[in-house]
Amino acid sequence: MDYNSNRKKLVMPEYGRNIQNMVDYVGTIEDREERKKAAQSIIDVMGNLNPFLRDVPDFKHKLWDHLAIMSDFKLDIDYPYDPPSPTLLTSKPNKIPYKHNNIKYKHYGRVLIMMIKKAADYPEGPEKEMLIQMIADHMKKCYLTWNKESVTDDVIMTDFIELSNGKIDIPDDFRLKEVKELIPKQKKKQHKRKNDYRKY
Repeated sequence: MDYNSNRKKLVMPEYGRNIQNMVDYVGTIEDREERKKAAQSIIDVMGNLNPFLRDVPDFKHKLWDHLAIMSDFKLDIDYPYDPPSPTLLTSKPNKIPYKHNNIKYKHYGRVLIMMIKKAADYPEGPEKEMLIQMIADHMKKCYLTWNKESVTDDVIMTDFIELSNGKIDIPDDFRLKEVKELIPKQKKKQHKRKNDYRKY
């Protein structure tokens, strides 16, 4: 038996072994013009096998790139596009410059802390009060998400003032939403059994 495990590993498995065999065969054609015609036929078949590529910009370009990759960049033909470099497959991607700033209260998240700092510079007025209310309620929700135990409003307000570097004054009559308002309980779906008995 000729098992796939004993065969040559497919470079691009999404096209299948038959297409790979066709690409390998094209490389053995001596006549350059016939080799180009055969390569064009393979491109047409590859396009039919993957119609979703038609919605991708420059999908023909992608197909020719895939052909070059499947031939191990050894197919000697006049490509309609510049073929990719072999180093493209071996080169490592650039590192993403992640921010490594330490967050004291990670359960609130970086974005919420940035919102608090923005609110501190916001002009005084009803809009700022509404913004503080929304941020504080969200802080309580975040706290309860990571810490299932109950939390007092005093803890949230203390953290709020600390994260704002003392720039935001919280009124004495300030109140946060109740837990049931922030995290409503999900209703359990009741599955009704249908009576499958038929009356004759």
